[in-house]
Amino acid sequence: MIRKVHVHMPYPLLPRYLPMVLEKKLNLEIYFSHIALQSLDKSQCAGIARMLGNAGLKVTFHAPFMDLRPGALDDGIRRASLDRIRQVFDLIPVFQPLKIVCHPSFDQRYYVSCDDLWLENSVHFWRQLIPQAKDGGAVIALENVYEREPGILRRLLEALNSDQVCFCFDTGHFNVFARAPLEDWMKQLGRYIGHLHLHDNFGRFDEHLPVGDATFPFDRFFAALKDLDVRPTITLEAHAQEHLWQSLANLQERSYLDGFNC
Repeated sequence: MIRKVHVHMPYPLLPRYLPMVLEKKLNLEIYFSHIALQSLDKSQCAGIARMLGNAGLKVTFHAPFMDLRPGALDDGIRRASLDRIRQVFDLIPVFQPLKIVCHPSFDQRYYVSCDDLWLENSVHFWRQLIPQAKDGGAVIALENVYEREPGILRRLLEALNSDQVCFCFDTGHFNVFARAPLEDWMKQLGRYIGHLHLHDNFGRFDEHLPVGDATFPFDRFFAALKDLDVRPTITLEAHAQEHLWQSLANLQERSYLDGFNC
């Protein structure tokens, strides 16, 4: 089971937990926050990447997202966002990640009546990063966060129309923020799904509970994925070690990942 998933790991914690990662053969999704990137030791990165590679472990990235707005109406904000996110893309040759998860960051409460302009700016933003991803063999995975409806993300993925871009479905974010039913999301975005963030909550707060311990409809979700015949890479986005082990136990018990490979 553990070989079928990636495990959320903030980069600053990685040196401390590296012995456990190597012992238990954990594929990682490494999260680089803006703070981590401000003081990044490139030689340390190279050493860690070498050890992960020698152990046969696979890596995905999670790009920074705090305060970043790839579709911002202000071009200065977009430039700052691009500069920060590009710092993670510059690490592609070091770690050779399969996917780089990024937040498109659309929020209809913020971009009031600006859907078309946000979309235009977003398309231009991600097109600037696609060549770098392609050169390194990585795929950009755009993740739902505050989006209430799937339409704006579908329009973004349609406009980009690239094999280097896919959709990352985050189950916890859907459970808190989405207003359209799961079936609508799967109908509009299912064919674009290339990566999953699996965690759970009770629909009020983004609690990052173990898979299946709260109210996200995992039975319906995995049934829909199998009907769509998509085989995404998967990250367990646990924020506590005990939640990681519980998620793995729940996934094993319920056979959700039968037929899936990392």
